Formats: sequence, structure tokens, C-alpha cells
Amino acid sequence: MISQQLRAAQTPPRIGSQYAQMSRQVKQAGLLERRFGHYGLRIGIVGFALAATWTAFVMIGPSWWQLLTAAVLAVLFTQVGFLGHDAGHRQIFRSGRANDLLGLLHANLLIGLSFGWWIEKHNRHHANPNTEGADPDIVVAPLAFTAGQARPLRGLRAAFVRRQGYLFFPLLTLEALSLHANSVAAVFGRQMKRRPAEGGLLGLHAALYLTAVFMVLSPLQGVLFVAVHQALFGVYLGSAFAPNHKGMPILPAGSTLDFFHRQVLTSRNVRGNTFTDIALGGLNYQIEHHLFPSMPRPNLRRAQILIRQFCHDHGVEYSETTLRRSWREVLRHLDTVGSSAAHPA
Repeated sequence: MISQQLRAAQTPPRIGSQYAQMSRQVKQAGLLERRFGHYGLRIGIVGFALAATWTAFVMIGPSWWQLLTAAVLAVLFTQVGFLGHDAGHRQIFRSGRANDLLGLLHANLLIGLSFGWWIEKHNRHHANPNTEGADPDIVVAPLAFTAGQARPLRGLRAAFVRRQGYLFFPLLTLEALSLHANSVAAVFGRQMKRRPAEGGLLGLHAALYLTAVFMVLSPLQGVLFVAVHQALFGVYLGSAFAPNHKGMPILPAGSTLDFFHRQVLTSRNVRGNTFTDIALGGLNYQIEHHLFPSMPRPNLRRAQILIRQFCHDHGVEYSETTLRRSWREVLRHLDTVGSSAAHPA
């Protein structure tokens, strides 16, 4: 059904016709208005929890129970990352400068990821989701997300891709380390906006984090703490972001699909409740988020009712499923693509 709609939508409708209609409804419902009280409360709760956990870490001292603290910090680091994501999309403040400052503090200082590098990459994804040659999120070595990426592979890379459905979750344990490495490479390897601030905050985070860990824990405990913390951080991040587009249609390079169809037909929502909204940082409303990236997170649930009905009225398929089924679709897609990788002669 979606593939038929993709073919039908290759000839764009009148400029801005459907999206303009929907935008008017969204604005009239007040869904683009800032939610300062909500974000103030959320930032306060996450900040208090983070400070309390680090305080408990110091008080517990050199103990193997600190591996549980590492798991708690992995959850909190991801929640901090969600706030940085919202700041990057200008969801929190009206001022771009205020959003950037909040993003730098949450991303660079608190969790050690480059705000500027990630936002530049993430904005390219938003502009062309699941589009070959344009979306950086479907060019992620050593994985392959299309048969065209898998077929030319040989040797160990091909062997990995053939089993990538099984190896995806283990690979996510390295996701946080990859993000840290890419952040450092971006800040120190090329020209970028606010480079001194980005680099200084990344360095301060690394110094504070490693000093705290190895002053409190023994060397072996410290190494294991960092390994568990960063591994779980990566798994949580990947588990929140991957279900949104992986396994959905991939558009060819140069696709003429209009903005409305491009965003809806390549995105997947995850059905759930308030706990799901918190756990996934609002990314479970991926369709709404892609149509209106600056919409504050707490408004996405209300917007879903309007946008889902709009899609139904205009015959556009609206993909929504459970978290479990979304992961089944992701892994099935990876397995299908993996079967295209070359086998040894």
C-alpha cells in the first residue's frame, strides 16, 4: 500500500496544498506555541535526578554495586540527550540563541556529544528522510540499509551484513563511543560554528567524568563502569531512534516526492502511553515530529489526533505500531537486505 502511494505521489500536488491545509489546522489549535512550564519542570527533574545519581555515586564509593549506578546514568544521559534534541529543533525557546545555549550545555557538557555536529547531521536527515544519497542515517558502516549497499560487499564486511539482523543490538553497545569519537573528530578536524565553546565543553565533560570515575573507583571497577555505562547509553539511544524509519520505504536519489508525503510515508510511529512518551523522548510521534520539527514535545500527542485524521481523510497511509512490532520490522528489513550481500564463491 505504501509503495503504491509512493509511486502515485511522485507527481507533486499543487504547491503546498495538503501541507498548507494541515499547517493551518495545527496553528489554529495552538500546537506550535512554546511550553515553557513543561520544559522547565522536565529540565528540573532530569537535572535533579542526574545530580542526585552522581552524589550517590560518590557516597557509595568503590563498590561493584556501582554498575547499577552506571545503568541509571545511561538512562539519564539519554533523557538529557532528548532535551538537547528538542533544543536543536527550537522546541523549547523562541530564541535560537537560547536554544543553542541549552543544547550546548546538555549535549557537550553533560553527556559529551557535539551539539553542533549532531544537529547539522540530524537536519540533513530531516530534510531527506530515508533518501539514498541524502540521508546520513542510512549510510552507517558496517550496516547496509539497501540492497544496493549490500550487493557490492565482499569478505568480512559481506559476512557481517548477512548477519546484521542478529548483530544489530550488540552493535548498539558501541553507538555511544561512536558518537563521542565523531563529536571529537568534528570539533577538532574541521571548521564549525562555535568551535572553541564546543571543544572546551567536550574537554570539560571528559575531564570531570573520568576524574570522578577513577577517583572513586579502583582502576578495574572504573573501566567496567565506563564500559557498562557507555554500552547501555548506546543501546538506549539506538532503541529510541532506530524504530522511527528503519524498515520503512527508502526513496531513490532525486525523488520528487513532495514534503508532506516524504515525511509521512518514510516515518513510523510507536503506539503506547505516557510511559512510552517519556521513555522514547516523544520520538514515538515521529510522523508529527517530522512534519513539524519545532513543535514542542508535549504537543505531539495532541497533534497526532489531528494529523492521523488528516492522513485518513486524504488517503495517505499513516504507519503506527507497537514498539515490539516496530523492532520486528526493523530486524526483518536488516535481515532481508543482508541476504543481498555476496556469498563466497
